Amino acid sequence: MPIINIAVAAAANPDLSAQIAASVSLLTRLHLRKDPTVTAVAISYIDPHHWFAGGKSIASQQTTSFWLDIKVVDGTNTKQELASYIEAVYAGFEELLGTLNPESYVLVHEVSAAAYGYGGKTQEFRFISGKLQEAA
Repeated sequence: MPIINIAVAAAANPDLSAQIAASVSLLTRLHLRKDPTVTAVAISYIDPHHWFAGGKSIASQQTTSFWLDIKVVDGTNTKQELASYIEAVYAGFEELLGTLNPESYVLVHEVSAAAYGYGGKTQEFRFISGKLQEAA
């Protein structure tokens, strides 16, 4: 159910991608209570010479950086859960990548259940279907 897009300032590396996907999926389960069996993670890499923060390339600053963008259904997480997730993701990337530039970002989009879904069904449809099955 969540889709997570990640950009990393580093050379493409399948082993690192697997570590990032596993770490982020775990943190998403622990902090946002999202089912890892329906979590999708897409990772792209950007040459650190082409990633800039504060007007200077990440490479010239001898740091690395990441950008994580996740979509979740609105109202399913508290402000504290979101804050905890952002903190944990930053720490997880620091562990995986080393010295992070502070201009590394996590964005949690809270989207309408009627406008978000997977497998051809909206989350709203899944919620209502589940309630109808409970009532039957």
